[in-house]
Amino acid sequence: MTATPTAGLTFPVTPSAVPVSEECRAEILAAPGFGKHFTDHMAVATWTVDAGWHDAAVVPYGPLQLDPAAAVLHYAQEVFEGLKAYRHADGSVWTFRPEANAARMARSARRLALPEVDEATFLEAITQLIRADEAWVPTGGESSLYLRPFMVATEAFLGVRAAREVKFLVIASPAGSYFPGGVKPVSIWLSQNYTRAAFGGTGSAKCGGNYAASLVAQTEAAEHGCDQVCFLDAGERKYVEELGGMNLYFVHDDGSIVTPELTGTILEGITRDSIVQLAKDLGHEVSERRVSIDEWREGVASGRITEVFACGTAAAVTPVGRLVSADGELVHGGGAAGEVTMAIRGKLLDLQYGRAEDTHGWLRRIV
Repeated sequence: MTATPTAGLTFPVTPSAVPVSEECRAEILAAPGFGKHFTDHMAVATWTVDAGWHDAAVVPYGPLQLDPAAAVLHYAQEVFEGLKAYRHADGSVWTFRPEANAARMARSARRLALPEVDEATFLEAITQLIRADEAWVPTGGESSLYLRPFMVATEAFLGVRAAREVKFLVIASPAGSYFPGGVKPVSIWLSQNYTRAAFGGTGSAKCGGNYAASLVAQTEAAEHGCDQVCFLDAGERKYVEELGGMNLYFVHDDGSIVTPELTGTILEGITRDSIVQLAKDLGHEVSERRVSIDEWREGVASGRITEVFACGTAAAVTPVGRLVSADGELVHGGGAAGEVTMAIRGKLLDLQYGRAEDTHGWLRRIV
């Protein structure tokens, strides 16, 4: 990129002339689901190679106008983030480690040859959007307001090079509890025909292409009655990497916890990183290293591995009940959610919803 990102843009708000009615919004918030409904506004800024970032604002939510030759449509030059805003018992609204999302988006942008959004601008965009649409932040249970910052190459040009015009946007969607009927262990399909990422690729970047490539494997998982898919490394097809959208953890019989190490092919999950620290706070020894599929199978068979769980922004912490593959299936802990898994899940959610002291300084108040 030839233009240096402008620090600390402001996002003046243009209120929507036709916001969703209070009655309709209340109906949506009663059962929001995930990613089905969107708030009244969105944050937007434009970058050009000559002017850098400019024209930042919070404007009414609506369709984007893209030229048919926009680079994102042809070469997938795009990155995104995902984080949540949480309503606390006193009515205040907080985000969880948004600075980490800003840093990851900057890393993803560098990998996709996109301009970086500086931390101050990233935080201001989500802050002003949440404040404009505070009424959309749900209350009760594990509900939240999901935020989706993203960046797309909008330049109309078919040559294969980095785009010289880019849009940064943030949209928001109310989200209900991932487990509305109570936490239930999920089933995972082991993909042996597809891989998620290879060394030198975009595995550590949060870009749409990674998710598009995982969908066929996710479909295969569904055909085998599974909720998620697990990928092995692309080189040797033996080391466990991550799920289609979540990181993995293995709990051992001595209380120690192992998660696959970051090798450049695994997304650096912010929930993943948080759990490493929270598990240590609970007294667990946590290590990050390569875990083979054979170690997983043998560990369950011998009783060495007692629990397996996954984590991500949407679900927080999800117990894994069984692993299914063409070679058979493994059941963990009788298929029930494990004690360690649920303790870590509870500690994370208590922190995010303001029920526990924020000893790490991870919460940022918005309202």
